[in-house]
Amino acid sequence: MSVTLTTRQVGDVTVIDAKGRITLGEGSSDFRDSIKSLVAKGQKNILVNLANITYIDSSGIGEMVSGFTTVANAGGKLKLLSLTKRIQDLLQITKLYTVFEVYDDEAAGLASFQS
Repeated sequence: MSVTLTTRQVGDVTVIDAKGRITLGEGSSDFRDSIKSLVAKGQKNILVNLANITYIDSSGIGEMVSGFTTVANAGGKLKLLSLTKRIQDLLQITKLYTVFEVYDDEAAGLASFQS
């Protein structure tokens, strides 16, 4: 199973609820296409909920970085929500924990876009 992405709007923030696996191939390209589509529509505040991601590989991490860059280049912010232990560990190992703003609580993640 690859990734299933559902988006919802909370104020001026687009929340992407991701479920499944972000891996080389379909999962990572779906993630990339979803981010590019949102940015093209003018959505610049994006919160990615990773609570239901069962697996992510290096390609998936790469797509998250690519998405972060795409949004930043458009003048927006991409932040992460509800990381699993595995994703937390991967971000620590790759030193990406310092790049992404990460939140455990959706309300705090949403509020962070207002400051």
